[in-house]
Amino acid sequence: MGAELKDQLYGFFINADKEGAVNLLEHFAEANGYEEAVKEILEPALAEFGDHWTKVGDISLAHGYIVGKIAEEILTKAADEKVKNSSESNEIKGKAIMGNIEDDFHSLGRKLVATFLKASGWEVHDLGNDVPAEEFISKALEVEASVIGVSAMMYTTAVNIKKVRMLLDERNLSGKIKLAVGGAIFRLRPSLLEEVGGDGTVGNALQAPELFTRLSNSIK
Repeated sequence: MGAELKDQLYGFFINADKEGAVNLLEHFAEANGYEEAVKEILEPALAEFGDHWTKVGDISLAHGYIVGKIAEEILTKAADEKVKNSSESNEIKGKAIMGNIEDDFHSLGRKLVATFLKASGWEVHDLGNDVPAEEFISKALEVEASVIGVSAMMYTTAVNIKKVRMLLDERNLSGKIKLAVGGAIFRLRPSLLEEVGGDGTVGNALQAPELFTRLSNSIK
């Protein structure tokens, strides 16, 4: 069933049919929840769409934008569902810094990650958009955060994340503070993770808590 629905969703993606895609995902979510809709259908279809975009190159930016809006709508509902179902425990799993790197203003993905992290028990300090590398480091030291999460939408801004890695290395903080990176460009260019010096990335906001926990636990 999941594979069949994934193929149907991919067809909606290829035809830029936002209404059809959202209806399919919402119908599945009614019975299984939005988190399962993301894991079982949306994520595999996005991966196939991204692979097609990279290898074939016949998809316009406007087309890609529509698919991105579909993903954002469902992930937002998944985040709302996660918050509604989260426990009321006051236990803090860790402290994280979030922000869009310098010159980047695409905030939705970052806000979704912050929502999922908070619902999973993380204390999140969101610095907003257009954050200089120095500010990430200063805030992380101030609150004793174990993970810095940096978001970027495009390659031209993602390369600025290198400055965060450089400062962490220069100040001998790389073993104490981990660098998580994310954004659409990291799905399209997997090699970018290594290029900017990130310690890890994931395909969507739903997977962020697991990544942040793993990175935090790797600190000795």
